[in-house]
Amino acid sequence: MSQKDKLPNRRQKILDFIQDFMQDNGIPPTVRDIQKACEISSTSVVDYNLRLLDRDGFLNRRPEMARGIELLGASGTHGANTLKVPIVGSIAAGSPIPVFPNEMDSQNADFDFIEISSEVNRKYGTVFALEVKGTSMIDALIDDGDVVLVQPTPNVEQGEMAVAWIADREEATLKKFYVEGDKVRLQPANSAMGPIYCQAKNVEVRGKVVGVIRKY
Repeated sequence: MSQKDKLPNRRQKILDFIQDFMQDNGIPPTVRDIQKACEISSTSVVDYNLRLLDRDGFLNRRPEMARGIELLGASGTHGANTLKVPIVGSIAAGSPIPVFPNEMDSQNADFDFIEISSEVNRKYGTVFALEVKGTSMIDALIDDGDVVLVQPTPNVEQGEMAVAWIADREEATLKKFYVEGDKVRLQPANSAMGPIYCQAKNVEVRGKVVGVIRKY
């Protein structure tokens, strides 16, 4: 009988939920996600069981992070179903900011990393992460401090959420992307904010958003 077979029912249910959640969403669940899905009385009970799963080698946990859960293999090594993605910088979801890192330099720099499901890589290829600054995409459930997963690409469909570089301003922004004749409309998802209009020749798509990791 394996160590997993000996797990108490509650811990087994938690472990199975974490695996399923990461498979479906590409990111770990929060403690509150686990509490709700596993019908546990409080987050402190979830925390207690996560500590035991950590102790027994089923996962690594960083309690200071909302989604700081990493599944491990049976031998206590990093599981094949997860991978680390660099947070290569920040992106404005508000007024554009004059900062945008070259994601291709990520392997040569000292970045923070987040753990995501390898399903994201299989579906989208290489992705990188950016921390969101501002609230212009709040109606798309992307808030200040969240992290977006970005697939590098120079092309997006009308209305897709894009990481756009405004060349003549040397500024980057996160907005919904629309081509309208010889112009581009960068549309926020916030009714209190207006769109940004630019000449199409001055806008370069750096990638499209394929996932979001919320700060809570």
